[in-house]
Amino acid sequence: MKKICVVTGSRAEYGLLKPIMQSIKEDKELLLQVVATGSHLSTEFGLTYKAIENDGFFIDEKVEILLSSDTKIGINKSIGLAMISFGEVFERLKPDLIVILGDRYEILAVAICAMVCNIKIAHLHGGEITEGAIDDSIRHAITKMSHLHFTSTEEYKKRVIQLGEQIDTVFNVGAIGTENIKKIKLLNKEELEKRLNFKIKEKTIIVTFHPVTLENKKSKEQFQNLLNAIDSIKDINIIFTKANADTDGRIINNMIDDYVLKNKNTIAFDTMGQLNYFSTLQFVDAVVGNSSSGIIEVPSFKIPTVNIGDRQKGRICADSVINCDNEKLNIENAINKALGYEFKNKVKSFNNPYEKENTCENIIHYIKEFLKKNTDIKKKFYDINF
Repeated sequence: MKKICVVTGSRAEYGLLKPIMQSIKEDKELLLQVVATGSHLSTEFGLTYKAIENDGFFIDEKVEILLSSDTKIGINKSIGLAMISFGEVFERLKPDLIVILGDRYEILAVAICAMVCNIKIAHLHGGEITEGAIDDSIRHAITKMSHLHFTSTEEYKKRVIQLGEQIDTVFNVGAIGTENIKKIKLLNKEELEKRLNFKIKEKTIIVTFHPVTLENKKSKEQFQNLLNAIDSIKDINIIFTKANADTDGRIINNMIDDYVLKNKNTIAFDTMGQLNYFSTLQFVDAVVGNSSSGIIEVPSFKIPTVNIGDRQKGRICADSVINCDNEKLNIENAINKALGYEFKNKVKSFNNPYEKENTCENIIHYIKEFLKKNTDIKKKFYDINF
């Protein structure tokens, strides 16, 4: 049996990886290994490794890397801790291949360690562009260390090949999150409101705003502009999901806590979990902020997304996504447009460019075929004829 090690550093990422993990677990030719790290092991972020265990997965290794800091120095030290720790983890587990998703700094450290340990890497969501965050460079760096690539659109597939990856190792399988939406049994409104302890009334939005890591000292100012814009809109109800463990994430989360204390029409969650989050998207009017979910998964629910600033700049967007800058008035206008009857009605006919059939099934198929054919750890650079 081939040992496939799935590494996850956050609950949001785990929610995407879960069906792949389940498929590996059920496959008679594969042996699943699970490593939890990052915010999964943080009390501040809800000790979400427990959700993995509650879903019936055995966690082979728990790797603590988070410091009680979200400064640039703290993030750098977390990367260092991850690199020290994962070398030992991979020596113990000896996987044939690791599966990683996205562009988080802890996943960069995982990829570096796997490369040094001569372990093959399968990477999901390569080739994407997010100009406003360090995630952009991290994602491309992970691509260059990976041996097997699963992209979410054809354009992203071409970009991974442009980075020098062999054509026969790059597959456009669609976004795993959009397939998960179709497979998961969502809660009805009564069940959801009971779980959230919050009534979803008319004009309710979800707000998720992450730090803009390539814009020094801008996160606080930009998020305040968003809060001011929300204050200008009458009778609006807000569900906040808090920022991730990036530089200045705590600043945003403290601002959310202060705002919720002063406004009865709001609620905040450290993390909603995939079931609650997707179930909520059925009943809210729009998603506002700068998260990748607003671009990738939300359009499948036929509701508008207001995407603020440059954090996701460069991603392919559905027509349901309204892009705006960080100025208060422009954010306010964008939210009003999203909540307006005319645009909401149009959104119902828009398609999600990230949707594709049999995403998870194809990923497992390509992993098995790759491991049968590729015994060599060496990579060749693919040159494009300009």
